[in-house]
Amino acid sequence: MSTIRILLVEDDELFRLGLSTRLVREGDLVIAAEAEDGETAIELVKTDLAIDIVILDIGLPGINGLETCQQMRLHRPYLRILVLTSNYQPQSIEELIGANVNGYCLKGLASNSIVLAIRSIVAGASWWDNAASNEIFSAFRDPEKQLLPPLTTVLTKREQEILALVSMGKSNQEIATALYIATGTVRVHVHTILSKLSVRDRTQAAILAIRNGLVDPKLLKY
Repeated sequence: MSTIRILLVEDDELFRLGLSTRLVREGDLVIAAEAEDGETAIELVKTDLAIDIVILDIGLPGINGLETCQQMRLHRPYLRILVLTSNYQPQSIEELIGANVNGYCLKGLASNSIVLAIRSIVAGASWWDNAASNEIFSAFRDPEKQLLPPLTTVLTKREQEILALVSMGKSNQEIATALYIATGTVRVHVHTILSKLSVRDRTQAAILAIRNGLVDPKLLKY
């Protein structure tokens, strides 16, 4: 079991302690460092500190979470970042997408879901909770908003590949074999895809894939 090293950036000391305590119970999740403001987080990222993912509160004092994210990206462009927020703000979704964050969760989300979000992002997927996903897809239906173009932006390239194979009726094992990845990794990707698309099952995801031109309808096996 590989260790996942986390930089936890949160100004609420009690929340930070509670989340840290919960995460380390997983065994493979390690808090490499903590910061209570954006300035400290940026300085840590500038060092040689080994980090696999940053958990970043968007409502930080001083330099806010969005600017902190942008500054960290300047020093480590491929750093994986999961944003946490206590208040859902639809207008912030577009800004976070523009900052290339890898995930977005409300603080009230069950801790197990936050753990799954961390694992998904470190595995190369991304994670947007239901509130964010609904906002993104409402933009697709509303030409006045248009936060993003369809699935090609909402899903990573790997997620698009997996969704196309799901749409062709491939099992997780068959997908893993075709893409030379572990079956467990496929499961994480599929869960993330369903969550991001706000659909109940693989069939509904397949329908969206067809509508967005990711797969030929003739290949659908449902």
